[in-house]
Amino acid sequence: MSDDPVADGSAVATDGEAPAAGRGGSRTAAVRTTHADADLVAAALAPDDTDSMAVRVDGDAIDCRIERPTTGGLRSTVDDYVVNLRVAERIVERAREHRTADRAVGDETTADAAETRDTDTDTHTDTNT
Repeated sequence: MSDDPVADGSAVATDGEAPAAGRGGSRTAAVRTTHADADLVAAALAPDDTDSMAVRVDGDAIDCRIERPTTGGLRSTVDDYVVNLRVAERIVERAREHRTADRAVGDETTADAAETRDTDTDTHTDTNT
């Protein structure tokens, strides 16, 4: 066995962390979440996606694979992604609630307007023809 720390082909950490094992010296994480509107949540997240992320939507699920050279970098990227995911999900949920409330108010307004048209007492029928 050699005293050379890289003689066996392992990666050398440059940020004080233990090197990643395997070819290329990278760490990976897979995050799969399900959502009522996965396409919309993924679209809301897209501006924050980095080159280290591969995201795809599969039905009601978002699959995100993150690959970073260090464990600390991977942890940081996963943490950022999960925080952004929670915010996007909340925004989509609130938008859905407001859209539902707006439709309900719109339906009430339409119904009130129809009732007003049917019971308007200021309208007189011309009987002098």
